[in-house]
Amino acid sequence: MGTSIRLTSLGTQTLDKPFGIHLDERKTKVQLREIGIDMFSLEERISYLKKYGNHCMSFSQFQPGMHFFDISGIGYITYRKQWGSRFVLADPVCDEKHREYMVREFLKDKTNTNFIQISESFADLLYEKFGYYASQFGIESIVDLKNWDLKGKKKQVLRTSINKAQKDGVRFVEMNSGNNDDELTKEWLRTRTIRSREVVFLIRTKDQKYQEGTRRFYAFLGEELLGFIHFDPAYEDGKIVAYVPNISRFSPKFKQGIFYPLMVHAMEKFKEEGIPYLYLGISPTVVDAQNKPCESVIVKMIVRLLYNYGNMFYSFKGLHFTKSRFQGKEVKTFCAHKYRMPAISFLGLFRMCHLI
Repeated sequence: MGTSIRLTSLGTQTLDKPFGIHLDERKTKVQLREIGIDMFSLEERISYLKKYGNHCMSFSQFQPGMHFFDISGIGYITYRKQWGSRFVLADPVCDEKHREYMVREFLKDKTNTNFIQISESFADLLYEKFGYYASQFGIESIVDLKNWDLKGKKKQVLRTSINKAQKDGVRFVEMNSGNNDDELTKEWLRTRTIRSREVVFLIRTKDQKYQEGTRRFYAFLGEELLGFIHFDPAYEDGKIVAYVPNISRFSPKFKQGIFYPLMVHAMEKFKEEGIPYLYLGISPTVVDAQNKPCESVIVKMIVRLLYNYGNMFYSFKGLHFTKSRFQGKEVKTFCAHKYRMPAISFLGLFRMCHLI
C-alpha cells in the first residue's frame, strides 16, 4: 500500500477536545499534523510503542502484513485488510485522551472497519461516540507477579507438572536462538486441530522481524528440546511493565504438559527482576452471561456457541483451562463492529486468521 499523507492544521489545545477543530491564532500557536498510512519510520513507531504499548497485543502489531494509520505527535492505529474490510488489532497506540480524535480521522474514508481484541474502555468509546456495537469477544488474564505464588487448589496441576519435570531432570534455560525451533514447530503442528497452518493476526508469527525486548525460554531433557515460549514486552512510559507469552511450542512426549513448569520458571525470573505483571493474553469466546447495552445479542450468542461447539476449529476450552490454572485477574476483551450481524466480517476475520 502506498503512503498517503494529509496535512491538518490543529491548535495545540485541540487534541484535548472531543469535537471539532477550533483555532484561535491570537491565543494558540498553529501546529501541522502529518496524517497518513505507513508513514512513520521504524524508529518513530518504536518510540510510540515504548511509551504507550501496554496492550497485550501492542508488540504483535509489528507482525507481517499489517498497516498503520499514523498521526505525527500522537501515535498509530494498526490494521489489516481482508475482503475489502479493515480489521484493527488492539487499542490505538497513543495517549488515551487522543483515542477519539484518532478514530475520527481513521474512519473518515468510510471503509467498513472492525476492531478486534480491544479493551472495554475503548469498546465503550466506540459505542458512545461512533455508534459501534461492541461485543465481548473473550477474556484476558493478568497475573500480578508481586503477589503470585503456587498455593491453591487450582494450581495443583502446576505443582504436579513441576514435580514431574524435576524428577525427570528437565532443565530450563533462557536463550536467544539456534534451538531447533522450526523442527519442534512442525512436530507441534501435527498435534493441532488445524495442522496445515498456524493461526495469525490474533497470535503473532514467529518470523516477525522486530524482536527487540523479547525473551525466549526453553525446556530440555538431556539434549532433546521439549518446548519453548517466546515472551513479548508490554510498555508504559519507556519501561517494561509486563511480558506476554505469544509464541509457544511443545513436544507431546512430556505427558504432564511442559508448558506449566516452563511458564512458572519464566514467571519466577520476571518476578525477581521486578516486572509487575504477566499478561496471559486472550482466551477467545469466553464471555459472561450478561449483555451490556453496547453488545449485539446475536453476536454474543454466536460467540457462546463457538466456545461450546467450535473446538473442532480451535481449542477454545483447552486454552481457557490452561490459562485459568495461573489464577490471574480476568478482564473482558471486545470486538467492535458497525452492523448488528457482521457475518461477512466474521468470515473474513476467521479466514485472515487461518481459522478456516
